[in-house]
Amino acid sequence: MTSSTPTVTGSLDLRDRSRAFADLDRETFDVVVIGGGITGAGIARDAALRGLRVALVEARDIASGTSSRSSKMIHGGLRYLAQGDVGLVREAATERQVLRRIAPQLTRLSPFVMPGSRSMIAKVRAGLVAFERLGKVPRDERHRTLDATELLELEPTLAADRFPSGVVYPEFLTNDARLTVANIRSAVASGATVLTHAAATHITVGSNGRADGVEVTGTLPGEHLVARARTRLVVNAAGPWVDAVRALEAPDEPARLALTKGIHVVVPHRRLPVRDTVITLGPDKRPVFAVAAGPVTYLGTTDTFYAEPDEWPHIDASDVRYLFDAMARTFDGPPISPDDVVSLWSGVRPLIAPPEGSDAAPSELSRRDEAWVGPAGVVSVAGGKLTAYRTMAERIVDDLVSVLGTGSLRCRTADVPLIGGDVDVGDLTASLGGSLGEEASRLVQLWGADASSIADDGGDVAAEVRFAVCHEGALRLEDVWIRRAARSWFTLEPVGSDLDVAAKTMADLLGWTPERQAAEVADCHAIHHDARRCLDELVEGAPVPAA
Repeated sequence: MTSSTPTVTGSLDLRDRSRAFADLDRETFDVVVIGGGITGAGIARDAALRGLRVALVEARDIASGTSSRSSKMIHGGLRYLAQGDVGLVREAATERQVLRRIAPQLTRLSPFVMPGSRSMIAKVRAGLVAFERLGKVPRDERHRTLDATELLELEPTLAADRFPSGVVYPEFLTNDARLTVANIRSAVASGATVLTHAAATHITVGSNGRADGVEVTGTLPGEHLVARARTRLVVNAAGPWVDAVRALEAPDEPARLALTKGIHVVVPHRRLPVRDTVITLGPDKRPVFAVAAGPVTYLGTTDTFYAEPDEWPHIDASDVRYLFDAMARTFDGPPISPDDVVSLWSGVRPLIAPPEGSDAAPSELSRRDEAWVGPAGVVSVAGGKLTAYRTMAERIVDDLVSVLGTGSLRCRTADVPLIGGDVDVGDLTASLGGSLGEEASRLVQLWGADASSIADDGGDVAAEVRFAVCHEGALRLEDVWIRRAARSWFTLEPVGSDLDVAAKTMADLLGWTPERQAAEVADCHAIHHDARRCLDELVEGAPVPAA
């Protein structure tokens, strides 16, 4: 089998753009979803599984906004217990187990180690006990406390004289972009139509005052394609751009979102060789972390207000300094410096704005999702957590089915595996290991069952690109490099020679001119170097002073 074999389940090939726009223009749908992040992807999958005729349109790429910029964790949100949001914590705790069942390749169980004072650990333990009861956590996956010796046995790089106590508890790591792609392809497998790099530019309204269509315009370089997707209902799941899409329906409606920014810093794992995930506290007592991720360790995250939904939010030197300082307080050895940084990423969270006049800090804003119905009937949804995306989608689709009077009332998304999820991760990794070695684990963790197709096609960078273009809707070099193959932030050479190999492979598949190929490579270099500009503002190689 090769990656061009047309029998791949949920295959999404968007290379014939004229045909894709014509297909969208020709059909009439029950629901058009605007937004290809995890929320829109989850809604499209659920709606399609229930028998609704679904289309999803995305201005850029699948998961190109918040849904590829998270901390890559499927976690219970212990700190929300302190805010009294028991329902959110219960939902997150339960959903971890659901995701583990439907996407085992994308839910990697990992010990989270938290060092601290005895009094702090006592408070954390109280929260963990409540969390484990709420989420019906299996006994063998519950927390245990650690003394100083046990703490250093688990994480030897911790500052030996600072932490008399600690706690370890299991959480899950994921790849957020791959989780979103798996939902999109699962929606396609159930009959949904998906069109990316197609911006919603107008919501049409019928004589009854209800939204009845979405006009979209192609956004690829040099593209001049338009289409109108006729529909009975429109769902706005545009993440940080929800208010912008709401303005297409009702320009005078007040904004509903408050955006907060989070950044992550990537260093070589040999520079900060944590074994799993270490949770510590920043200068403002917010939880921050260091996560082992193959050849790198990534540090995160910050939480600051951000004014506009930029595609690539600016990273300030103060953001990086905040994380450096937290690491300096936590680990032995010389402080991390700008010289150590391999790459960085940033994103914004589309949270629900607090009441006018509120002085709530960014970390105090609710992570609950909320939905509103506009004057023309457009359903807008925002907020929520990556962990609970599936139940958020279920609530939205329950309402859609009720309004439309068609489609199944029963949600099946907790039982049907996501694309790639019908697999025994250990067995497949072992079977591919003979030919691919350590690379087998990476392929299975990203593609699940589809790793076999990529392995059969050579298992190299070019094979990953061919699969991403032919079956996962990738149309820009950035689409593959950042989101499909996870090479931009999780390798030691984010813009090395492999990037050129990927560009050449995409050029052959998409018919790019040499100039277009060079421009795609230049765009990836620009994303990488623009994120690093903040490092110039820090004293090169100098220790970061304590706050």
